[in-house]
Amino acid sequence: MNHSHKQIPSQPGRRRALKQAASAGLLAAAAPHLLAQADELAPYRAAKINWKQVEGETITVAVIPASYFDNLGSLVPQFEALTGIKVRIEKVPPGQIRQKAVLDLSSKTGTYATHAADPMYYPLYAANKWVEPLDKYLNDASLTDKSWYQYEDILKAWRDADSVDGKPYGIPYDGEVTVQVYRKDLYDAKGLKPAETYDELLSNAKALNDPANRVYGLALRGFSGAGQNMYIYPSLFRGFGGTWFHGKDVVVNSPEAVKALQWYVDALTAYAPPAVRNWNWPDIADAFSQGTVATYLDAHSSAAVLNNPEKSKVIGKVAYARWPKGPNGKRVTSIWNWGFPINAALTDKQKKATWLFIEWATSAETQARTSWKFAGPAKRSGVNRTSSWKSPDFAAAMKGSGANFIAAALESLEQDTDVEWRPRVPQWPAIGETMATAIQSALVGQKKPKEALDEAQARIQQILKS
Repeated sequence: MNHSHKQIPSQPGRRRALKQAASAGLLAAAAPHLLAQADELAPYRAAKINWKQVEGETITVAVIPASYFDNLGSLVPQFEALTGIKVRIEKVPPGQIRQKAVLDLSSKTGTYATHAADPMYYPLYAANKWVEPLDKYLNDASLTDKSWYQYEDILKAWRDADSVDGKPYGIPYDGEVTVQVYRKDLYDAKGLKPAETYDELLSNAKALNDPANRVYGLALRGFSGAGQNMYIYPSLFRGFGGTWFHGKDVVVNSPEAVKALQWYVDALTAYAPPAVRNWNWPDIADAFSQGTVATYLDAHSSAAVLNNPEKSKVIGKVAYARWPKGPNGKRVTSIWNWGFPINAALTDKQKKATWLFIEWATSAETQARTSWKFAGPAKRSGVNRTSSWKSPDFAAAMKGSGANFIAAALESLEQDTDVEWRPRVPQWPAIGETMATAIQSALVGQKKPKEALDEAQARIQQILKS
C-alpha cells in the first residue's frame, strides 16, 4: 500500500491562497537573478571543459592599480560563480610589483598564484624554473577547449614576448604599442603629414616648434628607468640598425647605439620642453592635452588622458600614425604587455585553479566585457586579440580617441613589433637599469653618448660575469 498520499488536512482557502501567492512571488523575485546569472555565464559554459573541477580553491592575484585591471576585478564574482574558486586581488604599484613577484617566486612561498608580469622578466623566471611552462595547460583538453579559447587569436608579437625558447610562460592580458601622436589641426595649418622617417619627424618638429608661445615640436620620455627611457631608446636603436647581441655577448656601445643616443639627445635638446628629461609618459600626455606639445611618440593607451573631457584642451584635434622608419628603413614599436604566469610553487590543484583564472581573463569574452561591453567610462584599449581589435564594437568604443587610432595601433602590432626590441636575458633587470642611467646621463648633458655607453658596456660585462 502506498503511504505517500497522506491526507493533507484542508486549510481555509484564503490562507492557502495567500501562502501560494507569496511563494510564487518569491520565485518570481529569485528567477531573474538566477536567469541573469545563467545567461551571464553561458558564453563561458560553451567551452567543453569542467569549470568546477577544482571548486573550493582560493588564489591570490597581484595586479597594478590601473583601470584595465579594475575592470577585470569587477568581473571576478562572475568567475567565482562559474568555477567555485575564490579570488583575492591585491593591487601593487608598478614600481614594486616586479620586486615583490621576484621575492615571492624565488623564496617559493606561493603567495601570488599569478601576477601581472613584465615580459622582460620571463627569461629570469624560466631560467630559475620559478614559473610553469604553459604549453601543458594549453594542450590539456580537460583544462582548455582549444576551439573555444583560440590561443592563436592572441596577438602573435605579445605571445612571442611572453615565451622563452618557443614555450609560453605567460598569457598576455593587456598591452600597448608605441605610436606617433600628433596635433592634426597644427599639422593641417602648416600642410604637414605625419612623419614616415626619423628625419621627417625632426623637420615636422622644427616647423611647429614655438617655445615663445609655449608650443614644443616634439616630446619623448626621458625619465630614467628600465621601463622609461629604456622604453623609447630601443626603438631608436633598432631603427638605426642596432643589434643587442654580437655572438653571445650583449653589446650596448656599438656605432649604431652611439648614433641612436646622439639622435635622442639632439632631438630633445632642439624641440622638446626643457623638463622632458625627467618626464614619464603621464607628464607628456598631460602636456600634450594642455596644448603645449605638437607631437610625441609613446604608448597608444595614453589616448585616454588626451580625451579626458575634464582636463584635455585638444579633444577632436588628435591623430595617430605608426612609429617612423629609422635610417635602416625599419619601423620598430615597443613590445609590451601585462601577462599572467603560473607560480611553480603552488599545489597541482592551485595551478589548475590559476590556469582556469588565466583562461577566463584572457578569453575573447572577458576581453570584450572589460572593453567595449564594460559599463563604466574606462573602456580598455589594450585588448589582447586580433579579433577584438578588428571588432566593429571595439571601433565604436574607440571612436572618440582620435583619427586613425585603431589602424595605426593595429598596423604597428602586426608589422612593426620586434621581439628582440630589448635584450631578452635573465639579467635584464640589472641591464635595463644600467642602460637607463647611461641614457639619462647623456640626455641631461652630464656625459657624451659614447662615454655614457662605454661605461654602461663595462658595467654590463661585470653583470653578465657574476
